[in-house]
Amino acid sequence: MQIGMLLFDQLTQLDLTGPHEVLARIPGATVHLVAKSPAPVRSETGLVIVPSTTFADAPAFDLIFAPGGAGQIDATDDGVTIAWLRGVGERARWVASACTGALLLGAAGLLRGYRAATHWAFMDLLPLVGAIPVHERVVRDRNRFTGGGVTAGIDIALTIAADLAGRDVAERIALQLEYAPAPPVPGDPARAAPELVARARAAVQDRHAVRETQLRRLELTRSG
Repeated sequence: MQIGMLLFDQLTQLDLTGPHEVLARIPGATVHLVAKSPAPVRSETGLVIVPSTTFADAPAFDLIFAPGGAGQIDATDDGVTIAWLRGVGERARWVASACTGALLLGAAGLLRGYRAATHWAFMDLLPLVGAIPVHERVVRDRNRFTGGGVTAGIDIALTIAADLAGRDVAERIALQLEYAPAPPVPGDPARAAPELVARARAAVQDRHAVRETQLRRLELTRSG
């Protein structure tokens, strides 16, 4: 099984590395970190990640995975990245994302007519790419796997592992990782204090506005 995980500058590293830790443990799976060029990419928080292959040299993938992050905006504006993602996604058996990677999949036309989720602060943007928003941590619709923000990538990957290799394999991976979340503070808007949610939303309002404008422009381009 060949798995491709997209790299781009200013991605959220846990969107990528959390799922990578799970997917790489699926028996028979080979995970490739794929970027437009072989140059290292730098995450939002400064983690440097080296691609293992490029768009030009990558093999055919059974599963393609897109992370999110601030750099998703520039990746969406990059015609080479979007064209590659669209082509690979249309041929892959499974398509997946974490966090705002769903908006990247959507910009590539891969979520039109599919139920999907993304980070809670950007759920309202999913209809702009033809997706049907579902407020769940993990959403599977046919061969599409999407979900909530950042840490949800691990849940998404475990769901993929169970679907592709069986529940026993997914449970074994979860045990290896001792994945038993018990956060000391609430991390979702349904349980967090309303004033904290409002502040968190305000902190990303500029990024939300940029993404909304970008996706509306892409939709106008398609319809025109």
